[in-house]
Amino acid sequence: MRKFWFQAIALCLPVLTGCLSHTRKLQQPEMPSVVESADVQELVSNINKQYDAIQSLNATVEFKASVGGAQKGKVTDYTSVRGFILLRKPEMLRVLGLLPVLNTRAFDLASDGSTFKLWIPHENKAIIGSNAVSKPSAKPLENMRPYVFFDSLLIHGIGSDELLSLTTDTKTVLDPKHKQLMLQPEYDLGVFRKEANSNILVPVRVIHVGREDLLPSGEDIYDKDGNIQTQAVYGPYESFGDFRYPGSITIKRPLEEYQIVITFQKVTVNQPLPDNQFELKIPNGTQIQNLQ
Repeated sequence: MRKFWFQAIALCLPVLTGCLSHTRKLQQPEMPSVVESADVQELVSNINKQYDAIQSLNATVEFKASVGGAQKGKVTDYTSVRGFILLRKPEMLRVLGLLPVLNTRAFDLASDGSTFKLWIPHENKAIIGSNAVSKPSAKPLENMRPYVFFDSLLIHGIGSDELLSLTTDTKTVLDPKHKQLMLQPEYDLGVFRKEANSNILVPVRVIHVGREDLLPSGEDIYDKDGNIQTQAVYGPYESFGDFRYPGSITIKRPLEEYQIVITFQKVTVNQPLPDNQFELKIPNGTQIQNLQ
């Protein structure tokens, strides 16, 4: 009996597949005309040269922030604001945002690498604290620290004592201009450190390098528990004078569910930036909140 049923099903399959199936055409993604190859040493050398080439950065930008996601069940988008970013190695940072229309300060952030000050004039409020978060706030943007900007604006060089891995990947993306699916081959350069007194490798970050030009397309930075803490996604590179830099950088914090998109309008590198440009004086009478 079982053999009969198998034979009956086998005879019916051609009829069923002809009546019940439907074939549809899918757009085939196109491969880039140029795909570069490099080994680990070449990629490390390129990344270290790019990092060493920038001692300071002065940029005119637009910020757009959003907070929320699947965990919160909603997303809040904030109005984009114009602003400026000043950066000087090793860890000096100034980030200034301007209110729309009024063009007065929406926020002003200054950091020396160990502590920071954030002044929000329209709320008559200032936040002061350490660059490291010891007690996370329920408000995600209060957990934003200067190092998140610094680590995303510049991909740090790779030390000789760090351990590496190299894999390849290919993403499929839609070219919004031509409505064409495109393949994006890339290298994923994993950076690890060895846990003390053990053979366990701890992930530090993964640098994504596009194979069309061997320039970084993004970076995933891990926390001590192996979670992706910060994701930086680099938009297409543009020429700012003789210097090439991403036209946009999207900073994502998946655990806290917020992201900031920075669009660059003007970028100048290696101009002198004196200490006083990183000093923020908070006016008397401002309500001050200390964060740990």
